[in-house]
Amino acid sequence: MNQDDLFKKVIAHAKEYGFIFPSSEIYDGLSAVYDYGQNGVELKKNLREYWWKAMVQMHENIVGLDAAIFMHPTTWKASGHVDAFNDPLIDNKDSKKRYRADVLIEDYAEKQRQKAEKEIEKAKKRFGEDFDEALYRETNPRVKKYLDEANDTVKRMAASLDAGDLADVKSLIEEKGIVCPISGSKNWTEVRQFNLMFGTQMGSVAEGASTLYLRPETAQGIFVNFLNVQKTGRMKIPFGIAQTGKAFRNEIVARQFIFRMREFEQMEMQYFVRPGEEMKWYKYWKEERMKWHRALGMDDSYYRFHDHEKLAHYANAAADIEFNFPFGFKELEGIHSRTDFDLKAHEEHSGKKLQFFDPELGQNYVPYVVETSIGLDRLFLAVLSYAYREESLEDGSSRTVLRIPAPLAPVKAAILPLIKRDGLPEISREILDELRYDFNIQYDEKDAIGKRYRRHDAIGTPYCITVDHETKEDKCVTLRDRDSMTQERVPIQNLKAKLSESLSLSSLLKK
Repeated sequence: MNQDDLFKKVIAHAKEYGFIFPSSEIYDGLSAVYDYGQNGVELKKNLREYWWKAMVQMHENIVGLDAAIFMHPTTWKASGHVDAFNDPLIDNKDSKKRYRADVLIEDYAEKQRQKAEKEIEKAKKRFGEDFDEALYRETNPRVKKYLDEANDTVKRMAASLDAGDLADVKSLIEEKGIVCPISGSKNWTEVRQFNLMFGTQMGSVAEGASTLYLRPETAQGIFVNFLNVQKTGRMKIPFGIAQTGKAFRNEIVARQFIFRMREFEQMEMQYFVRPGEEMKWYKYWKEERMKWHRALGMDDSYYRFHDHEKLAHYANAAADIEFNFPFGFKELEGIHSRTDFDLKAHEEHSGKKLQFFDPELGQNYVPYVVETSIGLDRLFLAVLSYAYREESLEDGSSRTVLRIPAPLAPVKAAILPLIKRDGLPEISREILDELRYDFNIQYDEKDAIGKRYRRHDAIGTPYCITVDHETKEDKCVTLRDRDSMTQERVPIQNLKAKLSESLSLSSLLKK
């Protein structure tokens, strides 16, 4: 299955099985806005909990926060969002479609990298075990040409954007022959900047209303609460503040399903450190966050680091953890060394000191900050797209299965009476009532047992528990594993312990 077909099937599957619906669909939907269905909301909740436990519960010096979406408008002036939160916009005159100029260029560069990877894959098959990939990357003229083209293109774009030279950004698009994906033409407008914040009004009458913004990120709520948390929690440097919540961006082009939306959820942690120690902690959190991702069990080849050529105005180092989505490698999480920009900016605009007294050094200072920021919706898409499989079975049949990590699955187990009589439903419901205190369990008695297995494979249910006539005699049930499809008899009294072994989040957190 090619990647385009896979992505289409993932999107269709997400709707058919209650993971994601287009928002306001009965009114023909709303562009780049989606609703999470009954299974989607469970998977999303489990992913959020996995992040929260790993970030807060497993670290003594990191605490949580839930800041309001609405903030004083000066917050966004201080943070630089009013003046600098822009994306370079370009229109195609023929298709009348609008694009982010930097995304068009980055997509071009990624295509060059993909060409290089295809050449490397061919060489791997040709040379077998004797293949030296590192040497091949450095010496093969064709591979080197593709990789150099990708790197040089991104570097030039970064330099032009840093310098505010939008004319050169357009020139780069023209020189590389980048075409509109819709019309196929190169008839572009000039590049111009576009601010991404949504504005709104607070007040009972329009004349006296104040202009507010829907927050474009959750980080600023942490910064303005730095002292509140530090003092009330008696926190010592280094320490972190974690938060999850909605953010809003008026994206020029919101596309690729839930990868880029106008309303999305972030999971961020700001780690406050001594000035001069930020690079040590930056490297630490790069390693820690990649370790957290790999614990999900997705193949290592699906991840890579991308160090930023173009740094945001607040950063002195930045890297992305990129994931190989069905549409290529894209940002999943960002790790940024934000220096002391944010706290100093809020000091200046508020007139309040945001400093820490370090008893070991005997001095006050504005801490530096290392940030980890992951999009929950993007993580959801990464897990869903990786988990989706179409499998041919030994008996000649096939199944669609979501191999979601068991602790994150929306439904942990399904209770299935073999038939709807002879007391089997009653026994099944007794088991359901016992297990539902600890797990999200479903009871399912409709259709033949094979169809019910397939239905739960399709939503990623790790275990099916079948109650049959023998259950009345031996007090055991048949436990079917989603991935291996193996079945074993398990005493009812041992079910809870058996399920807990693989369904607890601790199995991921301990990796």
